[in-house]
Parts: sequence; structure tokens; C-alpha cells
Amino acid sequence: MFCRVIDNYGDIGVCWRLARQLCGEYGQQVTLWVDDLVAFGHIARVVADADEQVLEGVRVCHWRPDARPADTSDIVIEAFGCELPDSQQVAMRTRTTAPVWLNLEYLSAEDWVASCHGLASPQGGGLNKYFFFPGFAAGTGGVLAERSQLAARATWQTRDRTSWLAGLGVKQPDALTISLFGYENDAITRLIEQLCGSGELINVLVPVGRVLPQVASAIGQGVLTPGQHVQRDALNIYVVPMLPQADYDHMLWSSDLNFVRGEDSFVRAQHAMHPFVWHIYPQDDAAHETKLLAFVDQYTLGWPEEDAKALRAFWLAWNRGDLAPGQWAALRALLPQWQLRARAWSAHLDSLGNLAGNLVKFAKTKLK
Repeated sequence: MFCRVIDNYGDIGVCWRLARQLCGEYGQQVTLWVDDLVAFGHIARVVADADEQVLEGVRVCHWRPDARPADTSDIVIEAFGCELPDSQQVAMRTRTTAPVWLNLEYLSAEDWVASCHGLASPQGGGLNKYFFFPGFAAGTGGVLAERSQLAARATWQTRDRTSWLAGLGVKQPDALTISLFGYENDAITRLIEQLCGSGELINVLVPVGRVLPQVASAIGQGVLTPGQHVQRDALNIYVVPMLPQADYDHMLWSSDLNFVRGEDSFVRAQHAMHPFVWHIYPQDDAAHETKLLAFVDQYTLGWPEEDAKALRAFWLAWNRGDLAPGQWAALRALLPQWQLRARAWSAHLDSLGNLAGNLVKFAKTKLK
């Protein structure tokens, strides 16, 4: 598997989860080539200057500019169109039996995804590159979901939430708890204002990341640091240090509403079985809004029209960086019923099979 780190931890986050699952749950021998071990080190115990190391059964290789990978694996995964190095392609073409070359695409709910999933693109020399699309509907590759994660989530109880939040110093874990993770967003100030103005006791967990300076500015705090707790009216803000992936899941499970971004935390929030707000990676000409709305349409299928409209409006406003007065109150009113729907959505995703298992099944049909 080849991965270039482009969007902070998103690309490597997905690849690392997939690599571990292929190794741990499907018995595959996995080599992960990654170009940025420093970024990788924020989510795993990586030796940043090692050319090669083994982590949780996965062979991790540093994809330096002068590296010449030439693995002879049966399956080669090009993550998110990162383009395989020439040395790897030469090695693949010289094999007696052609390997299965998969282009792992970005996650999307758009209608065309199912029709393109699994299509082959001839690459010459007897090689085909197959497009493998994660998705939320039948006919796609599904989403990442480790069996161990789903089993642990099923046993997570109120006492676990209370204990985990207490470990962060949260004084009133029974209060409405929100995790706030995203890209820079001008709507943060409005959100903080509306949360404070609600009069409701609310905990906001803010992991170290790109929104932290804006949260600090919104509450008139010069700098916020990990472990810090700041109270404004009935709003309690807790700054959370960078978390390993498993602990990030625990934060999602322990929150009543999760603000997430990109792809990795977006999927984890869905399997957390709680309401969430998605900050999609912004693209030129607002092309990302088409993807956002395609997901909203799938996600709210069967919801009462007014509820779906309120969710759609909040998500668009959040992604456009401009919350209108009263939008938090409208979203807050959805939470009780939304919680039930969130559980049903996670069960729907599970019915599609998980991305790693679907990938293994697909590859086996192509191996000759």
C-alpha cells in the first residue's frame, strides 16, 4: 500500500487503519509505504527516521524521494491517486502473474460511485488498475469498520463514558458533551456564542488542531493548551491533547454530538452511533458541496422533511462558515430522535460489509 500524506492525518489515518485491519483481521502480509513519518507519528508510535520498521504486524517503509520500491506483493494499493513509483510499476510488469492493482478512491455518496466501483483501467504490460470506491450504498466498497472496534463500541456503557471524560478533567460528564474537530471555520465564533447563549450546561472537547486558535479567539483567550479548561457562562471548554486513534474513538463514543472533518473522523463518527456534523474538505468552486449534499440525502432518507431540512441547513452553514441566529437551537432540538437514527445508520453501514473485507474479496476474484 502506498500513501502520500496530503491532508494532515486524513490520508495516513485511513491507510493505517486499513493496513492494520488487513493484517490483523484478514491475515494479510502488509507493507505500507508512506512519505511522511512525522505526520504518521502523531497517530502511531513510528520511528520518524527509520527506513523500515514493523508496527502491529505491518511492515512500514519510508517512501523517501530517493526510495526505489519494488515489492512483489499480490495486491498493490495506490491510495487516493498517489501514483505508484516507476520502480514499483516495473516490478509489477516483470512478474509472471500480474498483481491486482487497486486505486483506493476517496469516499463519496454521489450516485455515480456504484457504477464506477470495480472498473478497470488498462495500464499496459498486462496490468489493469481497478478503481475501488468506498461508499454508503450497495455496489460500493463500504467503509472502514474493524470487527474489534464494533465489538468494543457495543459494550461501551455510561460508566465508561463517565470514566473516560473524568480522565480529561471533565467535571460534569452528564452534561451535553460535544467534540469539536474540523478545518479552520469562521462559523466557530457564532457557534460558541450560541452555545453560551443557550443557558444549557455544555461540555466542548476541542482536540489540538486547526480550530483551536479560533476557539481561543472566540472566548477571548490568547492561547489554549492541552489539558486546559476554560468556562464561559454555562459552557465548559476542555482542550484535548492529540489522541491515538483508539482514544479518538473513545472521545466520539463519549460525546453526544461530534463535529468531524475530512474522511477518517467522518467515518468514525458514523460508527460512534451519535449525531455528528461534517466539515468536508473544501474544494474550488464549492465542488465539495455536491458531495456534502449527496451524503445528506442518503443519510436523512426516511427522516421527517422538517428534520432533514434543519440538518441540511446547519451542515451547509457550517461548511460555508456562517451560522445564522437560532441554528444551534434548531440542531439541538433534533438530537433525541437523531440519536436513534444514528444507531440505525451504523447498522446499515455494517450490512454493506466493511471496506477491508470487501477489498480482499474483490482482489481474490481478480487474482489469476
